[in-house]
Amino acid sequence: MVANQREHTALLVDPETRQELAKVTVGVNGHEVAVSPDSRFAYVPIYGNSGVGKPGTDGATIDVIDLHDRKLTATIDLGKPLRPHRAEFGPDGLLYVTAELAKAVDVIDPATRKVIAEIPTGAIESHMIVISPSGKRAYTANVAAGSVSVLDLEQRSLVTVIPVAKTVQRISISPDGKRVFTHDQDTPRIAVIDTTTNNVASWISLPSTVYSSLPTADGRKLLASSPSGKIFVIDLANAKLDESFDIPAALGELLLTPDGKFAFVSCPQAGTIEVLDVRGHKLLQPIKLTQGVDGLAWASAIP
Repeated sequence: MVANQREHTALLVDPETRQELAKVTVGVNGHEVAVSPDSRFAYVPIYGNSGVGKPGTDGATIDVIDLHDRKLTATIDLGKPLRPHRAEFGPDGLLYVTAELAKAVDVIDPATRKVIAEIPTGAIESHMIVISPSGKRAYTANVAAGSVSVLDLEQRSLVTVIPVAKTVQRISISPDGKRVFTHDQDTPRIAVIDTTTNNVASWISLPSTVYSSLPTADGRKLLASSPSGKIFVIDLANAKLDESFDIPAALGELLLTPDGKFAFVSCPQAGTIEVLDVRGHKLLQPIKLTQGVDGLAWASAIP
């Protein structure tokens, strides 16, 4: 699944044939997309017509797409302007959505399509969220606050806010949940947060700033995409750059196939999804779509 924020659409794409299978119109604008664990529904938070921290409209809904019928089937009303951005399913089956204007994360029951709780993040521009494998903790990247918030999902409360840099973008978590990664937007480095101490434990220095990252399935490498037009492959054992690949300016998202063999990188300006053969150490032919491609999610088996 691909959210295209310029066209106000969500796309269903076959990564093997590189063909667009369906295009569904959604609200203005959907930046991100999440797919239910059974791959039946896709959820597109409707952010508004601006970028993070910029003036514009304030979205208050989440559009729900039926992937079987390939059409918009419902809209979840969040009840107030929130600029909802990133949505993630927890192991508990609930949907967690960043709600920037509330400095919070909304908790949604997908069965009733209702907001059942709001967890404060204690910071402005809580833009992205990752959830620990246990489902007990969540972490948000707070863009202009330059911090990461730690949330207790069981108690639905704020644990702490970790200062990182002047400005950060996006966030990822290791498969074992022991490390969280976020990206300094002023200095070319990645913060490595120890989730036991909730402190920045170390930094990974790189040739240019990074927008998004994602650990490989075995947790040994970190893939990172850069607005400079690079995919970096980092060895996490020694925090060193292993290799890099040339791509268009990457201001989008990273996604791994469930088997970890391939990584996809959305490049909104180029309108492509770049494809990296992780184990083969090479770029493959990109998926060519249209400008605005951004959020990515995997639908592993469409009913």
